Amino acid sequence: MKTDIKNRADIEHLVRTFYGKLLTDDIMAPHFEGIDFEHHFPRMIGFWAFVLLDEPMTTGNVFQKHIRLDVQDVHFEHWIEHFCATVDDLFTGDVAEKAKQNAETIGYTFKTKMKYLKNYYPKL
Repeated sequence: MKTDIKNRADIEHLVRTFYGKLLTDDIMAPHFEGIDFEHHFPRMIGFWAFVLLDEPMTTGNVFQKHIRLDVQDVHFEHWIEHFCATVDDLFTGDVAEKAKQNAETIGYTFKTKMKYLKNYYPKL
């Protein structure tokens, strides 16, 4: 029986499962080649713990770390699709719904900002 996202362990399970799926997706996997996920997992888990559980987070510009990626609308759509499907596979409840809503907002925001910056600052 599925439960809601309640704690950091749930978020770690979500993040690790989600990125496991992305690494098997033909469209998304090439963007993650050479990334040391064990190094990045604590930051990603911390980010989602901040967003979903109001845990304190170390400061940093999440967007800045992604600006140089060669991603298009289809990549954002796949990211959101996989994230929401992973949440639905693992959890149910208010926090799970909040996770999906935040993922859609983050995906749209990143997509919009990256498009703007690449159009106006093509040397980025």
